[in-house]
Amino acid sequence: MKIVVAPDKFKGCVTAPDAARAMGAGLRRARADIEIDECPVADGGEGTVAALVAATGGRLESARVTGPLPEMKVDAAFGILGDRATAVIEMAAASGLALLRPQDRNPLNTTTFGTGELLLAAERMGVRHIILGIGGSATTDAGIGCAQGAGLTIVLENGQPVSPTEPLCGGDLDSVILVKHARGSPIDHVRITVACDVTNPLYGPSGAACIFGPQKGATPQQVRELDDSLRRLAERLGKTTEAATPGSGAAGGLGFGMLAFFNATLRPGAQIVLDAVRLRERLRGADLCITGEGRLDVQSLSGKAPIAVARLCKELNVPCLALVGAIGEGADAARTQGLTAYALIHDGTLTPAESMIRAEALLERSAERWLAERPPRP
Repeated sequence: MKIVVAPDKFKGCVTAPDAARAMGAGLRRARADIEIDECPVADGGEGTVAALVAATGGRLESARVTGPLPEMKVDAAFGILGDRATAVIEMAAASGLALLRPQDRNPLNTTTFGTGELLLAAERMGVRHIILGIGGSATTDAGIGCAQGAGLTIVLENGQPVSPTEPLCGGDLDSVILVKHARGSPIDHVRITVACDVTNPLYGPSGAACIFGPQKGATPQQVRELDDSLRRLAERLGKTTEAATPGSGAAGGLGFGMLAFFNATLRPGAQIVLDAVRLRERLRGADLCITGEGRLDVQSLSGKAPIAVARLCKELNVPCLALVGAIGEGADAARTQGLTAYALIHDGTLTPAESMIRAEALLERSAERWLAERPPRP
């Protein structure tokens, strides 16, 4: 009997790799004669680096880069996957909102420069493909800081190239008149795939500034200024098609910057992860797949990794079970997406806080109990 264990993180308490290990331990205790393939997954957001490194036998690296404020320095982790040709980066590790105190949040003053430095750090390790997750940003700079940090030449309105040691921020959008991506640039030979699950354009009522600016500290006046600056930048650079592309408004316009300056591809995060961990191949010959997440509800249908796992299992005719910490409205709809069954990891007597504290042990026990109650195949 072969079981593929492919959970996402249980947010706030258990990482995807730890969830996979706990489930695997419980299954082995229930039945010693089974083959278990632990393959943690993610949706392209927080936890993607850890999940991909664990699932592919890769390694973690770290680089000291510029933080979301030009004067900040942070130690940002990224992953080199088991194929040694692919890197995975979470832009939030360098340019994330969580790195700032609330009083320091102002998208006019923040930059994606450190994300560009991470791209270069990965390139120097010889990778040919970079997977970039762009959730959780503190920025609205349309990726000009990232382009600068990655070594692309940026020309300002005075006709001079910008200094490579003075990171550009959201407040500098109106000063940029040209971003050069010449052949032979440090990042030119690297294929970049961006994990992006939002469909917002760069500017307009549903654009980067109007929708996401306030949570990054922008005042109503700053939202209007940034939205106008993003529009003018796209028009000046001749990149209005890229600006209208769904997802270009993600991460304060970094989606736009990756399209316009790096010729990147935007794809749903969970699909990128499942491809990177070769889940389709690993499911071949499997008798069961067990996935899971902290809460199964209607939001799970909108790009969450366990539902992507279930859909693939349905395609391959592999039964799929989800072990979850909580069940919300819309969970039954998951059955139409390929979930054969779902089950709580606790009996309902624990408070949510108690369940989170004991989540790893509960996962192990639930997996053991679930398999022990199924008779072995003849």
